[in-house]
Amino acid sequence: MNKAQKLVRMVELMARPGGVTAVELMAQFDLDQRSLRRYLSDLRDMEFPLIDGGRGQDRTLTVDPRWRRTGVHLTLSEVLSLHFGRTLFNFLDGTRFTRDLDGALERLQPAISRAHSDLARELDTKFLAVPEPAKRFQKWQSDLVDNLVSALVYNNPVDARYRKPSGVTRTYRLHPYTLATYRQGLYVFAHDRMQDAVKTFAVERFTQVVRRRTEHFEVPESWEPSTHLEHAFGIISGTPRPVAVAFSERVSAYIRERDWHPTQGFRTLRDGRLELSMQVALTIELRTWVLGFGADAEVLSPPELVRQVQYALQRAAARYDNPTRRW
Repeated sequence: MNKAQKLVRMVELMARPGGVTAVELMAQFDLDQRSLRRYLSDLRDMEFPLIDGGRGQDRTLTVDPRWRRTGVHLTLSEVLSLHFGRTLFNFLDGTRFTRDLDGALERLQPAISRAHSDLARELDTKFLAVPEPAKRFQKWQSDLVDNLVSALVYNNPVDARYRKPSGVTRTYRLHPYTLATYRQGLYVFAHDRMQDAVKTFAVERFTQVVRRRTEHFEVPESWEPSTHLEHAFGIISGTPRPVAVAFSERVSAYIRERDWHPTQGFRTLRDGRLELSMQVALTIELRTWVLGFGADAEVLSPPELVRQVQYALQRAAARYDNPTRRW
């Protein structure tokens, strides 16, 4: 920041409830005592109503209460909410999205009182959000994410190249409806113009996004993201099927104490196992979840899911039964 920008930020901090200490100003703006005196002298020359009180570590700089203050003041719970909200987007570090978010939070800093500001510095040690394995966004994808967000805001169609997990790349004309976060990843629900269907796309798999700035589309009044996801077991939607999975007594308490899907239901089977039933799409997310329980889970229906899980387990077992396996 140049000197003018520093002066503006210093005034904002002085105007917050309780003001700001001289020590804080020197640390935040990389000033020594001599430089700080020059800055304060410049403010007094501009007839800024500066109140300078205390000495040493307790020296506090505030403004006359009659001077206009910011109209926003944050409570401690609001400060906590902002902190945790920011941690949800750590997986996007390095993109323009988080730079803008950090900039917005920095501008809100003067709205935090001195007492709450001191507490806020310790939040990282008092509260911890353990991250899940995050999807990687390359530096070059920053503009891509920005194009998608702008297209969402202004209802612009986009021409996109998308690389599927199989490695096959396809070209789409999309109308992006909603941007969603799920398990440290970004997803966009967009209408595929070629197939006339709303699909889910993982943002990191886009290799190119070109926004048609001069064109606009109308989002259907009936569009609701929650409706799009009502049959998903995660983020991928599809046609719902009745699914039943039996879990061993060893994991039944873990299964019963969680909400896996809005349609879920439980019953105890004659052999003591717990049956979880629900109406969901048969997606890779569902199969991966069942396979994660190993021998503690058995798919009872539908037959299609039974065959898929059985085949996956047989292939996994065959790898360990291979007599030529090297240790």
